[in-house]
Amino acid sequence: MKLEIITPDTTIFTGEISLVQLPGLDGLFEILHNHAPMIAALGRGRVKIVDENKKTQFFEINGGVLEVLDNHILILSE
Repeated sequence: MKLEIITPDTTIFTGEISLVQLPGLDGLFEILHNHAPMIAALGRGRVKIVDENKKTQFFEINGGVLEVLDNHILILSE
């Protein structure tokens, strides 16, 4: 599935992933392949990304919004 993390200034990540873990307003949650469509508010915290080669990356965000649709994940964050 494809993930994009976009801030007001730049795109900080674009690529194919197998898992993303996000800081929701009520706690952490994960998105996997074929997740149901959703929109969610994000809190301050760390986004964990596991790519198709099992490599893990982390990005700090100060909140934002998430959209999941047809294996495409879009994160608009600060």
